[in-house]
Amino acid sequence: MAGHIGPSVYCKSIKDERGGKNVDKRESMWDVYLRKGMSRRSFLKGCAALTAMMGLSSDKVAKVAEAAEKKPLPVVVWIHGHECTGCDESFIRSAAPLASDVVLNEVALEYDHLLSAASGAPFEAHLDEVIQKYKGQYILAVEGAACTKDNGVYCMSGGHTFTHLLQKAADGAAAIIAYGTCAVSGGIQAASPNPTGSSGIAHFTGSKPVVNVPGCPPIPEVMTGVVMHVALFGTVPPLDSEGRPRQFYGNRIHDTCYRRPFFDAGMFAENFDDEGSKAGWCLYKLGCRGPETYNSCGNMRWFQGMSYPIQSGAPCIGCSNAHFWDEGPMSRRLPQFSPAVDVDTIGAGLAAVTAVGVVGHAAASVVQKKKRIAAEQAEKGSGEE
Repeated sequence: MAGHIGPSVYCKSIKDERGGKNVDKRESMWDVYLRKGMSRRSFLKGCAALTAMMGLSSDKVAKVAEAAEKKPLPVVVWIHGHECTGCDESFIRSAAPLASDVVLNEVALEYDHLLSAASGAPFEAHLDEVIQKYKGQYILAVEGAACTKDNGVYCMSGGHTFTHLLQKAADGAAAIIAYGTCAVSGGIQAASPNPTGSSGIAHFTGSKPVVNVPGCPPIPEVMTGVVMHVALFGTVPPLDSEGRPRQFYGNRIHDTCYRRPFFDAGMFAENFDDEGSKAGWCLYKLGCRGPETYNSCGNMRWFQGMSYPIQSGAPCIGCSNAHFWDEGPMSRRLPQFSPAVDVDTIGAGLAAVTAVGVVGHAAASVVQKKKRIAAEQAEKGSGEE
């Protein structure tokens, strides 16, 4: 699932001193910093932040800096299908790196329905020019589902169906990023009865490597981290069996949740306003889907790490899962934690084990205390003799 990204842009037309012809000068991230009068220190700080954001260890900072210094900025084409623009809204709230830094300094965003000032026929002509000029080199970001019912007429872009645009753009892409649950598996508009035949984009991308970044919407820093990994290293990040980046989707929310100890102890909120809920107990019985949902909400959180739904008292709705909207009321607990064992049994069993452990620890402490007192008395008696 790895696709190499070739050289791309920011492009400036300059004179070739030998032939006198106009040629493209493709800037690197370091070139952009120099052009804007920014210091080497700022550049290295930015590379360190990018390294952390991509889920890489600190010993990779040098490699990130080397790539950012030498590799031309990659062209990014961002297209939109059936969606609510929530992924764009999430992207522009990235804090590390700032979305403005990504767009203005770290990639060359050549086409985006939402973030571009241009529109109309000239804008569509520019897209065709970019696709041809950088064929096999650009990163294609896709937000929104592909509409398939009635030949796709329920989602049009530039006078053509979105599926037509998707296939055209995917054909020339080096790698594709599916941003949001809509692009990955159809999203809300694919909910039963799915009148527009909405689906994920995989059926229209051919054999091109695709990075699935599900979420409704995805976490901002996950979005920037993925595109920068592809941009700097020329390959897609390590992916799991569902095509998701392992560094961001390698753990269940249940495993990184600060309420997990209450789950293990069998302490659950029964209502949103009961004492357990106010005390921060586990929200599993109120519909939390954390035990089956893979995402980074529990460790990365939102708004610069300030909070996430569970921390705000709302159960996880599993928005990075393929059909979360059709899995029943989101405030109703899942029937089972696993195919064989009921969550109440788990909680009660763990609580009982915990209680036995506490009693055993207390008994051991009493024995140790008695031994210590006896030893002190014996020592004192021997001293008096």
